Amino acid sequence: MIIITRAAVLLFGIASLASARAQDATLNFAPQRTVVNFTLGDVLHTVHGAFALKSGTVHFNPETNAISGSIVVDATSGDSGSASRDHKMHKEILLSERYTEVTFRPDKVEGKVLPQGASSVNVHGMFGILGTEHEILVPAEVELAPDHWTLKTHFDVPYVKWGLKDPSTFILRVGKTVAIDLNASGPSPWPANAQ
Repeated sequence: MIIITRAAVLLFGIASLASARAQDATLNFAPQRTVVNFTLGDVLHTVHGAFALKSGTVHFNPETNAISGSIVVDATSGDSGSASRDHKMHKEILLSERYTEVTFRPDKVEGKVLPQGASSVNVHGMFGILGTEHEILVPAEVELAPDHWTLKTHFDVPYVKWGLKDPSTFILRVGKTVAIDLNASGPSPWPANAQ
């Protein structure tokens, strides 16, 4: 009888784990727990700045690698610490009065995300800026756990190639790509019934 009971408990545990793994993990991005930094190099110094998150929700299934959702950044929030430089960035480069959002819509994961623990993957998706979307592959460090999730990514945006104005002048030369660093975290990514 004890053997049968232990076997039943073991089978129940395996079934529960399989059910949890078949569930979608939901990463809800909160502005207070998400940092979006940018870095742009020029011949004299490197410019650092940040954008504010507007919203973000990503659904992901570790078993099937299915992914959907979006991350939306407030283009009008870009701040490099220089009022004159930021005025030019918003008025001439980002055109943020008209295009108020920068978006990323993931549609494919390359690699395996563990249902528990840290994973390194590449996320393919569409990066939206100035009203146009561009394909991009973003490397990501993801950690899923029963009570939290974290995400870190660093990638380059070829903004000049994608049609944004090159801010370089005869005297000042800046890079043709801007580096983006996104760090986010949140509470349990799993549905309550999967806990």
